[in-house]
Amino acid sequence: MTTRSGTLDVLLVEDDPGDVILIEEAFADSNLANSLHVVTDGIEAMDYLRKQGRYAHVATPDLVLLDLNLPRMDGREVIAEVKADPRLRVIPIIVLTTSEAEDDVMRSYALHANAYVTKPVDFGRFVEVVRQIDHFFVNIVRLPSSSGTP
Repeated sequence: MTTRSGTLDVLLVEDDPGDVILIEEAFADSNLANSLHVVTDGIEAMDYLRKQGRYAHVATPDLVLLDLNLPRMDGREVIAEVKADPRLRVIPIIVLTTSEAEDDVMRSYALHANAYVTKPVDFGRFVEVVRQIDHFFVNIVRLPSSSGTP
């Protein structure tokens, strides 16, 4: 995790290449200095977060942007596993998905997701949503430092 230098180490868990490009472009268009790391399914996300295999030397992310509908292990399962792990549960998880289903919203919060954001279809609005997420987590909230992780 970062030491609050004004940037975030963000893990994006997204299987749709088009959405990955859209999020990367939103970060670039917003001139965000954050580090964005991408994995494409829930198993890979858990390997990254647990620093297993090829992810043994990655930094612990400050924030996870998580799609719900993922191959191999869906986003709901990822939230449940992260929030059940004392070492990982302090990492904020923002569900970033196309689903507007009330059941998905309720279940995500019941699993202790920190926020639920529906992806806007308009690129300009999408960039603004990414900016707002960045502003909130960089300038408003206080995130734990890596030394604060149990």
